[in-house]
Amino acid sequence: MKLLITLFLALQCAFAVHANEAAPLAEDPVVEQRLIAIAEELRCLVCQNESLAGSRADLANDLRREVRTLIKANKSDAEIKEFLVSRYGDFVLYRPPVKPVTWLLWFGPLLLLVGAVWLLIGIIRRNQNQKNTPVMNAEQRAKAQALLQENDSKK
Repeated sequence: MKLLITLFLALQCAFAVHANEAAPLAEDPVVEQRLIAIAEELRCLVCQNESLAGSRADLANDLRREVRTLIKANKSDAEIKEFLVSRYGDFVLYRPPVKPVTWLLWFGPLLLLVGAVWLLIGIIRRNQNQKNTPVMNAEQRAKAQALLQENDSKK
């Protein structure tokens, strides 16, 4: 019994050491509010489908720390985003600008949809052409009729 209790306490201590504690908020609530507003418009580079504000990745924590530093340095929101874009590219923005480099990002899904519809129409047309009943000549009709009459006479 003592062994079981000792093992239980050891496991609790081990889990407590590895548990992540919540990151403290900035000393200045105004800075924190501005950080959240900016971070909602930025993409986590690790998670890719999550905003920087909602991500728990280590890189996201580093980026939030960097944004906090830039906010405290009196940089504007545009300057902060420009800094991050220069460092990580347009991918860091949830709404990247429409320019030749990002055309595929903006119009790629539309092109895929148009291509899929075009392929679907082609397949449907091909299947309709193949479903046409073949035309039988007189000899083939006579043979088929003979087979049907033979089948009826057996019944």
